[in-house]
Amino acid sequence: MPTSEIKILAIESSCDETSAAVVVNGKVLNNIIATQSVHENYGGVVPELASRAHQQNIVPVVDQALKNAAIDKNELSAISFTRGPGLLGALLVGTSFAKSMALALDIPLIEVNHMQAHILAHFIDDPKPEFPFLCLTVSGGHTQIVLVESHLKMAIIGETRDDAVGEAFDKSAKLLGLPYPGGPLIDKYAKQGDPTKFAFPETSMPGLSYSFSGIKTGILYFLRDELKKNDRFIEENLNDICASIQHTLVNMLLQKLRKAARQHKIKHIAIAGGVSANSGLRMTLQKMAEAERWTTYVPDFQYCTDNAGMIGIAGYYKYLAGEFVDQKVSALPRMKF
Repeated sequence: MPTSEIKILAIESSCDETSAAVVVNGKVLNNIIATQSVHENYGGVVPELASRAHQQNIVPVVDQALKNAAIDKNELSAISFTRGPGLLGALLVGTSFAKSMALALDIPLIEVNHMQAHILAHFIDDPKPEFPFLCLTVSGGHTQIVLVESHLKMAIIGETRDDAVGEAFDKSAKLLGLPYPGGPLIDKYAKQGDPTKFAFPETSMPGLSYSFSGIKTGILYFLRDELKKNDRFIEENLNDICASIQHTLVNMLLQKLRKAARQHKIKHIAIAGGVSANSGLRMTLQKMAEAERWTTYVPDFQYCTDNAGMIGIAGYYKYLAGEFVDQKVSALPRMKF
């Protein structure tokens, strides 16, 4: 089946980004993303609206990816797609499109785990991590520490027992009256604030487990009590509140990551997922790396959030391993490693 060039069309539709990319011999030629702004009116992603937007966007996004790469659909070697985890309706759009196109072209179909793809985004550009390495995958739906032994051999060694850190950022922003998505806005205002101005409770969990439900409650009660004393408290202290929230969440993340690195005696450390775009996390990771003598890796910004480039690079390594699926494959909103 292998040809002189392995040309893969990748499709991502796990949440509210419709994305397509073309990967040739492991090189990402483009990464087309259609963002859904409709959710801003509701303070969060509305699954039904996300599904409808994917249906509207997927054909033009795929068409643009192929045209930009100057590749005809009949030249494709395979199609890779996000099978899960994610929103069921959103995943069904991408899964159905990928299956139909692969069937029509009579080419292999490659399923990709969305979270594993976030990790493999590190192999799009140089420098690439050395095996084994640890990857902190942080997003709106997941918080995991993953031991990565090869491109296709990974194991979760620590994860959240309740909420993800990305959700903690967004819910905190909502409590502050910031529009959705609020996580990047907390990062923006935190740059002008004092991270030690306010203290929030850090949940202590055994081993390498995380928990972020408690800090959300702590922030809720803190703001409620302060607003009773001064109804302009948030407005007058927004930068410091954001800086303190971000400092606490980042500290919770990295304390466990350092513990995992020491336990497994690993010096190559990566971060991935939407929250890896957070400047506070990146700067604090760099300081910890200097103290711990780590070599760290962070993907380019466009490959931190949901995108098809990472689905394509994951599909490339699965293609090399001959890991294909048949037309019976269905979306898995709770897909595991």
